[in-house]
Amino acid sequence: MHVANLPFLSRLGAGPANPQRQTRAAELAATLADEILRGGLAPGRRLDEQELAQRFAVSRTPVREALGQLAATGLVEHRPRRGVIVAVIAPQRLQDMFVAMAELEAAASRLCAIAMTPDERQGLEALHRASQAAVREGGIDEYERFNQEFHSLLYAGCHNGYLRDLLHATRARLAPFRRAQFNLRGRLASSWREHEAVVQAILRGDGDGAARAMREHLATVSGAAAEYVAIQSHQLSA
Repeated sequence: MHVANLPFLSRLGAGPANPQRQTRAAELAATLADEILRGGLAPGRRLDEQELAQRFAVSRTPVREALGQLAATGLVEHRPRRGVIVAVIAPQRLQDMFVAMAELEAAASRLCAIAMTPDERQGLEALHRASQAAVREGGIDEYERFNQEFHSLLYAGCHNGYLRDLLHATRARLAPFRRAQFNLRGRLASSWREHEAVVQAILRGDGDGAARAMREHLATVSGAAAEYVAIQSHQLSA
């Protein structure tokens, strides 16, 4: 089963020169990814550029770029003589990806507890506190934006360029699944509390504690994402 996606997918690969076209391609990628996750576009279905261009009233260029962004996440794949089709991700493959993501983010969190500057720590805490409003209001899109920025601050705060590149690349592959989990009831509040544990460990300079909290956070994210996908699959087969 597959997944939804996010605007920052437009950063994958070499983006188009035209900002408006880039934004439109990202919007198309997000819409198509949502449909894939919800089962509207089933695994194995061929995605025709011309058909999609007519549907969304755009040229084929942003459609082609959107499909390229989705391919970078593994949501779709190019098949010889078949074109672009909705891909299938095995549950074990998804679990493996989340395990790798958890270890990478745990390493980054440990380094943040050591290497973050006072201003970076203050910025991380301020962003985390600000995200409470989205939790109270149940704003999935707003909280997702905070969530992206939160993890991006951790990637920057680890002050390790190579690890940062690995983190961004792996996160891009898992972004649709990470967003999907926020549709589960109570998940926004749980995510915030998990972030709180990471933040507090970093603020007190506890590298091992930060790594442990982040690893536990990603384990929960993985389970929640898998649960949401399973629910969608069950509803489609019912």
